[in-house]
Amino acid sequence: MRFYSRFFSEIFLYLHQTDLSNNWQGVVIYPRRSVESVETACYGELINSSRILRFYLEELREGESLGISMLQLIIAPTARAIEQGKQLIPRIRQELPNLKQQQELLELIETILVYKLPQVSRKEIEAMFSLSDLKQTKVYQEALEEGREEGRQEGELAAKLASIPRLLALVLNFEQIAQALELDIEQVRQATQRE
Repeated sequence: MRFYSRFFSEIFLYLHQTDLSNNWQGVVIYPRRSVESVETACYGELINSSRILRFYLEELREGESLGISMLQLIIAPTARAIEQGKQLIPRIRQELPNLKQQQELLELIETILVYKLPQVSRKEIEAMFSLSDLKQTKVYQEALEEGREEGRQEGELAAKLASIPRLLALVLNFEQIAQALELDIEQVRQATQRE
């Protein structure tokens, strides 16, 4: 893996293409020290300078800032991820007075867990949130809106299908009914066969 060569290439290309007048600093975040790229010899001065900060998430203490805790949630083993998510929720409420920020972090936790734990059912993820927290998340709001939209569409379709016999009684053919109700001809045929 040639991480550092690409990392520094992109930094220096960016610096070349922009007129950055202030100092810069690069940050590298590793889940653990053993993952760090081994190709450090030719970049030693840069890596060990004050320009580059390297963080190893497993070495950071528990109870650090919310941001660090969120990063630790991402790399947490599957067995601990749900528990870490549960522990973060009260911290978010206590440390962030802004409701919008609280909601955004709750959504981030839920998103991390959905992607990190695809084998965990939605009900299990919902169970970790209190009902009011869950109802505030974007995932819940989107699912609720999708459900409402599907219900509306199903209701509209049922009403259209129920009106087909009356339209047939007016001596309209299948094509005319399909066009008037914005249905496929096959849907009209199937509805008449059910009667």
